[in-house]
Amino acid sequence: MLAYIVRRLLYAIPILIGVNLLTFSLFFLVNSPDDMARMHLGMKRVTPEAIVKWKQERGYDKPLMYNANISGLGAFTDTIFFEKSVSLFAFNFGSADDGRDIGFDISQRMWPSLAIAVPVFIVGILVNITFAMLLAFFRATYIDIWGVVLCVVLMSISALFYIIGGQFLIGKLLHLVPISGYDTGLSAVKFLILPVIIGIIGGIGAGSRWYRTIFLEEINRDYVRTARAKGLSELAVLFRHVLKNAMIPILTGAVVVIPALFMGSLLLESFFGIPGLGSYTIDAIRNQDFAIVRAMVFLGSVLYIFGLILTDISYTLVDPRIRLD
Repeated sequence: MLAYIVRRLLYAIPILIGVNLLTFSLFFLVNSPDDMARMHLGMKRVTPEAIVKWKQERGYDKPLMYNANISGLGAFTDTIFFEKSVSLFAFNFGSADDGRDIGFDISQRMWPSLAIAVPVFIVGILVNITFAMLLAFFRATYIDIWGVVLCVVLMSISALFYIIGGQFLIGKLLHLVPISGYDTGLSAVKFLILPVIIGIIGGIGAGSRWYRTIFLEEINRDYVRTARAKGLSELAVLFRHVLKNAMIPILTGAVVVIPALFMGSLLLESFFGIPGLGSYTIDAIRNQDFAIVRAMVFLGSVLYIFGLILTDISYTLVDPRIRLD
């Protein structure tokens, strides 16, 4: 087990380097440091001196990836890529283009994101699995048919409809909760109820339909017929055998969404004014703040790799036949 984890961590290093290189290259193919300076200073009447000063203050006055003016190793270390990207491997995110400390922003904004994502994740899985098992229990009946129709309808509706409709109905007409905003402590609950409910409802269609497919595949296996032949009730078969043997695909779909718990929901946070990492990333893209975009892409890559490793480890807990050597 330990050797497997170490091997996977070593595999992650070239992946993260590749992600860094790709993000860096794509960003500077779109905007050069001069373009970034003009955008932040204002496109009209920007003097060359102001552009040079802006780049010097933020470390963009050096060559991108290779400094031909320096010999030896310094040709690679005295560059924008080395100073801005290599430090990410030590989780030193540096400063944004407007001077804010990115690490501090992440430490503050991750909690609102978790406050939305964790309830949506936990309650959503419970609701989806329960509904899917209900459909599997009443398979090939009108309950199953209309349940699948409901799932397809929910899947076909845009997430924006749930957000705007929920804000209009619950927030504006019924005045049950605020339409948008955020507060600290227990006062934040009233701002989180609506986005959490919308996040859960928006995932019921796809989640329940996927879990239903998994359960129906397990129901048709030989061990299920053997359990029925021994006299077990259908409920006992579903919970004691089908659910247990369906845990591997369930874990696959559940654990890999761990990055989303930290990175936040882009739409929910933007529309509800939640100061989480999702809205933080949206604002950085809109403002073309390369430092924040680079940091968030790197953090997302790290969390995704961590989720994949955790998924493989969790397999051994639900299926003793799997061993990680």
